[in-house]
Amino acid sequence: MPPTLSDATAPAILIIGASRGLGHAMAAEFLHKGWRVVGTVRAGSGRTRLHDLAPASDGRLEIESLDIDDPDQIAALWGRLSGRLFDILFVNAGTTARDEHVKVGEVATGEFVRVMVTNALSPMRVIEALQDSVPAAGMIGVMSSGQGSLANNVTGMREVYRGSKAALNMFMRSFAVRPSSASRAMVLMAPGWVRTELGGPDARLSIEESVPSLVAVLLATRNNPGLHYLDYLGRIVPW
Repeated sequence: MPPTLSDATAPAILIIGASRGLGHAMAAEFLHKGWRVVGTVRAGSGRTRLHDLAPASDGRLEIESLDIDDPDQIAALWGRLSGRLFDILFVNAGTTARDEHVKVGEVATGEFVRVMVTNALSPMRVIEALQDSVPAAGMIGVMSSGQGSLANNVTGMREVYRGSKAALNMFMRSFAVRPSSASRAMVLMAPGWVRTELGGPDARLSIEESVPSLVAVLLATRNNPGLHYLDYLGRIVPW
């Protein structure tokens, strides 16, 4: 659904992975703040919670289909959005190991590859493909995790997931130091342990406690070039 004429000058965000959980909540928060939102859902997923936001969005919500693990679908999305500019590109899509307690030396190769591709390789493929949709004054962000921090890992556990987020952080660091990226604001966001399908029912935070603050941190960091590893309260997360 195209934006209305009255909203054509409103800022715009592209959220990769917005059908549920944190991505859906981010879309709702940005719509509440008057932004235009393009959110992606996986093809064949049917009606999602993101679709439920459309009737009250006054035409400011568009929904695209994307499986980030499929390079052809990334290329197709780039083609559909060619010529569009976004103030923020935020990659939220991610996964975790089916057995969170499995040790990295014992995980099946296919399971290890699945988590690493979805959490580390695919987000970077999306960013590489769509980076020109974000002007130099815009922002590129990814949903990382405090569990991607090497310094903070004093308990172990969730080894495969931790490794995938640490890899994502390193890949974003490499991206950030390229000369073409030097003037752009970039954020690795640690949302906290949130009660979502990914975070599980025992997580400390509700979505309502995490996402509004997370969005406020993103907006406050938009004019601060360079790569920032922050939590949902704006605190620096150690590498």
